[in-house]
Amino acid sequence: MTTKILVSDKLDKAGLEILEASGLPVVMKPGMTEDELCAEIVDYDALIIRSGTRVTKKVIDAAKNLRLIGRAGVGVDNVDIPYATEKGILIMNTPSANTLSAAEHTCAMILAMARNIPQAHKSMHEGKWDRSAYTGVELNGKTLGIIGTGRVGLEVAKRLKAFNMKMVASDPFPPKKEVLDEIGITLLPNADEVVKVADFITIHSPLLPSTKGMISMPQFKMMKPTCRVANVARGGIVDEDDLYTALKEKIIAGAAFDVWCNEPLDENEKKLLELDNIVTTPHLGASTKEAQLRVAVDIAESAVKYLKEGIITNAINVPRGKLTPETAPFVPLAERLGTFANHLTLGKAVTSLEVVANGNLANGDTNLLRVHAVKGYIRDMVGADNANIINAEPVAKSKGIEIKDSKNPSSVNYSNIIEIKVVADGESCSISGTSFGDEPRLVGYNGYSFNVPLNGNLVFLNYADKTGIVGAVGTVLGQADVDIKEMAVAVKDGCSKAMMVLIIGKPLDESKVADLARAIDGTAKFVSIN
Repeated sequence: MTTKILVSDKLDKAGLEILEASGLPVVMKPGMTEDELCAEIVDYDALIIRSGTRVTKKVIDAAKNLRLIGRAGVGVDNVDIPYATEKGILIMNTPSANTLSAAEHTCAMILAMARNIPQAHKSMHEGKWDRSAYTGVELNGKTLGIIGTGRVGLEVAKRLKAFNMKMVASDPFPPKKEVLDEIGITLLPNADEVVKVADFITIHSPLLPSTKGMISMPQFKMMKPTCRVANVARGGIVDEDDLYTALKEKIIAGAAFDVWCNEPLDENEKKLLELDNIVTTPHLGASTKEAQLRVAVDIAESAVKYLKEGIITNAINVPRGKLTPETAPFVPLAERLGTFANHLTLGKAVTSLEVVANGNLANGDTNLLRVHAVKGYIRDMVGADNANIINAEPVAKSKGIEIKDSKNPSSVNYSNIIEIKVVADGESCSISGTSFGDEPRLVGYNGYSFNVPLNGNLVFLNYADKTGIVGAVGTVLGQADVDIKEMAVAVKDGCSKAMMVLIIGKPLDESKVADLARAIDGTAKFVSIN
């Protein structure tokens, strides 16, 4: 089936040329309504957007083949990220392509706000010459409060440092202290502490549930009456109704806003335009020729790499971590162990799944091994084609399964072992495996040790350790015309029961599994791993 790309917002010609040069069919249809997009997107594999398209649950449900959403820009609050992730759809953006443009626009907005440039410009064009009405303030010696010290926030700080501004900032995930020290930024505990001391405030946080409305009337009342606030980040971080009141009642001196809760503005927001102490622009932060070119090229190149080669870059919903030459060979093992664990717990209420890296594996980054194990676990829940590392853990967690991982540098029998511990119906089950070359091997099951291929049709027999078992098993399988390809028998200290593991030539139905259990006066379980 041909991979198809839909572009639903305007994209620079250079980006379109990269998409078209890939040989993949590309359709550009900007300006669609939600219903039109739902009707169009049904059989597309990739959707390239900017800020104009809203990728809602309705759109995602309509997209039967969608596996990539590419955002030409930074903000992805116009995408239902949790639902797209649950559906296994990769979301990419271009985190650095418009950084400089956004930073420069922020500086321009702060300067315009400080010197009343838009108001003076309007007055001049009305034929007036009123110098005293537009007396401004200097940036020199003032305190700049930076809320969010990501790429844009740091670039703004670098530029305004030249104006001899003092700088304070808050960020729940700040950069290294050396980075802040080099620019001259003092980190404060939280945003409230920043707004109390700042003369100018610039916002550079993403729009998240935790940041929505984070600047509202309580924060405005903490600010100096001479404070001025700039927002070139995302609409909604500042409560617009409270902003209106703060400006109108002169609780703060001014504001400069490029981003809004609704774009274009709704009737309620338009009341802000009646005020003379706010500078406004229509979301121009990334609107430079250079930024438009960079975001288009970056997202096009990233999309083509993923769609044609499976290479993931600038993804926001892929688990962190990387596979090294040491850990990569264990990915098939992790996935098969996960699938095996699922088969062992069918019909049971699973509450916990823990992935343990033993031996040399414990010394490296094992995050993606854990994710691949969970991917294997959910494979038969959602279908092999629908299970991937993007949706693996969200799907498992949605089933009420707690995902855990741990490391154990010691390993008794093998240099590297992956173990999966599952709690189902209140009982614990443990399986472990290793990899010989490219072949995953099962080496442990509930304390029994053996070594068999983790592939094909497996039978596990648990019985009181006594003679005659091999003959009884052979008789049942012979009557069913089932050949035994490999056999292993294991016992464990302090236990009177043995376990036999068989690799057989074809699947067993439930009646034959029951026949085996009766023949050995024990339990029998059949599992097929492909």
